[in-house]
Amino acid sequence: MCGIVGLYLKKKTLHNKLGFYLSGMLDNMSSRGPDSAGFAIYNNKESKKNYKYSLCLNKTLSRGFEQDIKKNFKDITVKNISDHIVVCTSATPKKFISYIQRNFSEISLVGYGRSIEIFKQVGNPKEIVKKFKLEKFSGSHAIGHTRMATESAITVDGSHPYSTGEDECLVHNGSLSNHNNLRRQLIKQGKNFDSLNDTEVAAGYISQKLSENKSMKKTLTECLTDLDGFYTFIAGTNKGFAVLRDEIACKPAVIAENNDYVAVASEFQAMAHLPYVNKSNIYEPKPGVVYTWGK
Repeated sequence: MCGIVGLYLKKKTLHNKLGFYLSGMLDNMSSRGPDSAGFAIYNNKESKKNYKYSLCLNKTLSRGFEQDIKKNFKDITVKNISDHIVVCTSATPKKFISYIQRNFSEISLVGYGRSIEIFKQVGNPKEIVKKFKLEKFSGSHAIGHTRMATESAITVDGSHPYSTGEDECLVHNGSLSNHNNLRRQLIKQGKNFDSLNDTEVAAGYISQKLSENKSMKKTLTECLTDLDGFYTFIAGTNKGFAVLRDEIACKPAVIAENNDYVAVASEFQAMAHLPYVNKSNIYEPKPGVVYTWGK
């Protein structure tokens, strides 16, 4: 049992409220996932020329790491939040990520892109929300997750969201039965995985399909054929997010939509604090149907 949440703001005037609203959603999903939590924030205000790299590292490495990358890359800016660093630079993913992998094996890349920032930690979701000061974040949309570990270890690498492509991420409530075979197939196609978590495999599958110029709706529809198990997904890109429940639909989900926002969560209690949510169109996503916003 895990908790997933998503929030898409339709009005730019509300973008500065994104972190505040999402904080309450994750807090209210703590009961579904007490082991770890994470979230992805999409903010398209940044320069389109630069990439943002979200990194998790030990605080004792922080200062030396910053000094090192500033020597090796130009136009670097660094944002420190708890044990995470967001590096903004014009350096391409191929160049920057390979440099990190060669020189800093103890540092985890948790996401990258032109608009995405990802943060995740082990521990109580309520405390994680406070450590990252989530209420201060702004942006157009976000997804989050609270985890109850079942099939893999309680580690940062085992926490959601998973990002396996530029400005892409996935959170998942459920369990996949064919993830080991699918992982082997994706590795042959060039994908790399940092954990044994089934959700990372699903994220890799989705990013592989998107790299083949398939739409998110087409990609998630193909999940229904290629992914065995029980799942509710929220998949994010820099344009918006999409929701899918498998055709058996034993994993809960609820959507609240109005003129200002779309909120998605495992349970209604996650969105009960949102403004005039009770006046919204509230419904459960149908089994095997892909719902998209902003795409």
